[in-house]
Amino acid sequence: MIIYAKDLDHKAINEAIRGAEEPCTVEGCCGQRFIGAGMSGKDITVKGIPGNALGAYLNGGVITVLSNAQDAVGDTMNDGTIVIHGNAGDAAGYAMRGGKIYIRGDAGYRAGIHMKAYKEKVPVMIIGGRTGSFLGEYQAGGVIIVLNLDTPEKNCVWNFPCTGMHGGKMFLRSDCAGIVFPEQVTARSAEKEDKEELAAYLEEYCRVFGLNEDEILSGPYTVVTPDTKNPYKRMYTPN
Repeated sequence: MIIYAKDLDHKAINEAIRGAEEPCTVEGCCGQRFIGAGMSGKDITVKGIPGNALGAYLNGGVITVLSNAQDAVGDTMNDGTIVIHGNAGDAAGYAMRGGKIYIRGDAGYRAGIHMKAYKEKVPVMIIGGRTGSFLGEYQAGGVIIVLNLDTPEKNCVWNFPCTGMHGGKMFLRSDCAGIVFPEQVTARSAEKEDKEELAAYLEEYCRVFGLNEDEILSGPYTVVTPDTKNPYKRMYTPN
């Protein structure tokens, strides 16, 4: 089913998607927000650039964007898969608690902020390019992977990564020389067991984007986790 978005707002687009019994292609999307928000079991392809909160509260299904996406992709998503073939704006994966976000290009500031996990749900966000500042801010669970495929001569993250991180794990395809991490996290070189874990996450990502998994795995990786011996204490309350 093809939905021509040029003269439609997000309510009309989502109403058409909900009423469809087959995969949907949204043609000519230009900044409409909330596409696919709260849905489950839908297969949606977006041609054009969707607005903020694409797939917010997503509870299953697949959303594929063939170009760039704006801010808050997958805001508080619970399940499903979002695939971005270009770049994503700020706060991708904000508070996501399940599902997968695959970004082929770069992500903006505060990617993975407040990401969390619950019981069997472990959200995964893989970014093929670089990210802006405050990557994984207040991360409480889940997995963030940054591959820096396009500009390996540059740092894969900007300033202040992992600020307030107290759960989850991060894989950065870099030796992270010159990157300053907070005292409350541990950043170390990936070992064999880490690469085996990473390979499981990368298998589907590489298949979706047609990338060579062995080549990507061959690079140096830094693994970042919270330091349980040096946790955050009394940051916002008096003694």
